[in-house]
Amino acid sequence: MHIVLLSGGSGKRLWPLSNEVRSKQFIKLFRREDGSLESMLQRVHRQIRSVDRNATITIATSKTQVSAIHNQIGRDVGISVEPCRRDTFPAIALAAAYMSDVQKVGRDEAVVVCPVDPFVDDSYFSMLDRVGEEAAKGRANLVLLGIEPTYPSEKYGYIIPQTQDPVSKVAMFKEKPDVETAKGYLAEGALWNAGVFAFRLGYLLDKAHELIEFSDYHDLYAKYETLRKISFDYAVVEGETAIEVMRYEGTWKDLGTWNTLTEAMSEPIVGQGRMDGSCEGVHIINELDIPILAMGLKDVIIGASAEGILVSEREKSSAIKQYVEQMDRPIMFAEKSWGSYRILDVGEQSLTVKVVLNAGQRMQYHSHQRRDEVWTIISGTGEVIVDGNRTSVGCGDVILLKAGVRHTILAETELQVIEVQSGKDISVRDKTKHPFP
Repeated sequence: MHIVLLSGGSGKRLWPLSNEVRSKQFIKLFRREDGSLESMLQRVHRQIRSVDRNATITIATSKTQVSAIHNQIGRDVGISVEPCRRDTFPAIALAAAYMSDVQKVGRDEAVVVCPVDPFVDDSYFSMLDRVGEEAAKGRANLVLLGIEPTYPSEKYGYIIPQTQDPVSKVAMFKEKPDVETAKGYLAEGALWNAGVFAFRLGYLLDKAHELIEFSDYHDLYAKYETLRKISFDYAVVEGETAIEVMRYEGTWKDLGTWNTLTEAMSEPIVGQGRMDGSCEGVHIINELDIPILAMGLKDVIIGASAEGILVSEREKSSAIKQYVEQMDRPIMFAEKSWGSYRILDVGEQSLTVKVVLNAGQRMQYHSHQRRDEVWTIISGTGEVIVDGNRTSVGCGDVILLKAGVRHTILAETELQVIEVQSGKDISVRDKTKHPFP
């Protein structure tokens, strides 16, 4: 199975757990059998491997998500990096060119595209394999996966099949309706459009060349910023006549809001939280190192992280995006290729950050022109390099880094550092990379 996972999202609908860098698929909320927590990305990756250990997985994503992907699932996946956001058709066209030119996937091979963040059971991925097999037969240029609706939803588009057979030609598509219209669609045997489709790679490459002038993957990547923003549905699906839909009746949830996310959680509290016996329908998701106590609440969601704190009635939580867009704050937490960082305090001329480097990792060798830094090692062991001079460090060591000096830190074990930046113009742009000594 060749599968493309679309990993996008702005991180606003699940604030404060998500942000522009850390989208919802990276939040660890789901309990594994061993008791540890996993993210949507880790869950989906594990499920694909359980169904097809040799599946070719390609993730179409932005630059800002690459480090988090590698940290969470390793490097056994291909990554098609979008230089900027250009909607789903350019993203899928770039991924197709990547698969053809970099991964050397053949034109007659079937490719299945799906979102990275559905909450599903393993039967869903077995069905994806069947969707790919159907596409490989070549009877249709596109094969969609339609979800058997469980209620008349306003949140999804609908696929109207010609018949009620397990695989049917598509009669028409319908946009997101109101509830009464959706009831009519269900009476016609309509299916939810889950954004899952399969095609032979050569078909999609031909479509991409029809709509975009490019020679190969590298050329398309170079001109990506100039491409028109357009969805795959508008660019390809709605104009295709040789199109089928396969019916899926298993577990499927779109975890796009706090409301749907908490419905899929196996427990009401993640992190430090308690609630009294009078609470009903309350969920606490707390990433802070302080406890949250809820009393006498009903149908309330409480989310807390370094980005902020949300307290919302369950039904009101779907309207969060408009308020988050009005907030102007730096990103307070992010995963990097070497580990992660969390901003602890923002002063007028200072910034305090907790840095965690994974064992065996290091930062880039770099310098700053407009700020000094002080590193205090609070746990672990490693090595600091300052202007080419190497020094072993451990818990309690303090390193002073003046503006202009070249520096990096290497972790032997997991290394935790408190970094205090000071200066009149503290900015992420004040960074010059240098060759590693």
